[in-house]
Amino acid sequence: MENGRREAESGKRLSRTVKVLGLVSLFTDASTEMIYPLLPIFLSSVLGAGVAFIGVIEGIAEGTASILKGFSGYISDRLGKRKALIFAGYGLSTVTKPFFAAATAAWQVLVVRFVDRVGKGIRTAPRDAMIADTTGEDIRGKAFGFHRAMDTLGAVIGPGLAFLLMWLLRDQGNARYRWVFLAAFVPGIIAVALIVFALREKSSTAEAKFPGLKLSGFGRNFKMLLVVVIVFMLGNSSDAFLLLRAQKLGVSVVMIPLVWMVFNIVYSVVSMPGGMLSDRIGRKKVLLVGFVLYALIYSGFAFAHRQVFVWLLMAAYGVFYGLTHGVLSAYVADLSPPNMKGTAFGVFQTADGVSRLLASVIFGVIWQLIGPGAAFLFGAGMAAVAGFLMWIFCEECARGEAQEAN
Repeated sequence: MENGRREAESGKRLSRTVKVLGLVSLFTDASTEMIYPLLPIFLSSVLGAGVAFIGVIEGIAEGTASILKGFSGYISDRLGKRKALIFAGYGLSTVTKPFFAAATAAWQVLVVRFVDRVGKGIRTAPRDAMIADTTGEDIRGKAFGFHRAMDTLGAVIGPGLAFLLMWLLRDQGNARYRWVFLAAFVPGIIAVALIVFALREKSSTAEAKFPGLKLSGFGRNFKMLLVVVIVFMLGNSSDAFLLLRAQKLGVSVVMIPLVWMVFNIVYSVVSMPGGMLSDRIGRKKVLLVGFVLYALIYSGFAFAHRQVFVWLLMAAYGVFYGLTHGVLSAYVADLSPPNMKGTAFGVFQTADGVSRLLASVIFGVIWQLIGPGAAFLFGAGMAAVAGFLMWIFCEECARGEAQEAN
């Protein structure tokens, strides 16, 4: 989308679109993260769900979201419009929030979580493509790092609000979970209002070729990055398991949102510097450091036996996220043709999500049959393999050059 790209301001300044989408993500994540750290505890302690079923819920939810990202990214390229899909996705996720409060059985949570993640699947690829459209290549890491920082700042605010409400409603027993879930609707509405009234979009007549199963239109480096992501994500199960592990190691239910908040504070602080570092030294080097750190963190969770290790490991986990998530998005943008950004993000996020679906199910089964230590060591091993594959087979992108199809 050449017209959209011209919105990027000169020098090192971020576009208005990047800033507005950052605010949208801040409020949406505040809404989502008021619920997310409490949900696995609510499922296991209140609704009586087993660890394996929690893995199935998270796997289906995230997998479904990522499969839809492929279609929404392609559609946004074909139409030359991103905003309508972004609005539909954020709006759908927002209206699901009160239904978490009404759930009385684990299967109902599965349905609500599924619909919530459908919304995520609709919005994510068009949103990331819009950021890439309106950002110069020399500050792409900075732009995605800023977006992740804003997104994660919301994920700091959300658990903080959840902790405050859980403490204020401590005499309400299990009903306090439902009040927190209901309150999460408010920041979601603010995010949708920002999309309607503040987000602007320039039209484009560019059309994308759908790459299909053969990924025609994409170069070798993009395909190798997909392979690395698939391998890594097979060991990157839902973060709900980290929160369950924290509870098993003695962290109280009231403190669980604070554990999640520590992770998100570090994530938010590291995201923009991590993206800027990748602008300077290259995406590959930063991602390799992140994969090694992930392997060490999951090994730590495998052998942790005291509460203090949970806090330290979750802080380190925030560093990993800050070094990798925005940088991966910038890497995808670097490696994709100009008129196929939405499709590229959709294909990438679909590969990511299908792998996560399998990962959460595998992780939950290993935990239930063997134990948490074995499950975390499996995740650490897959990260090590992914890092090796990236080191051997992936090359740094030459900035400013369109990728040629093989």
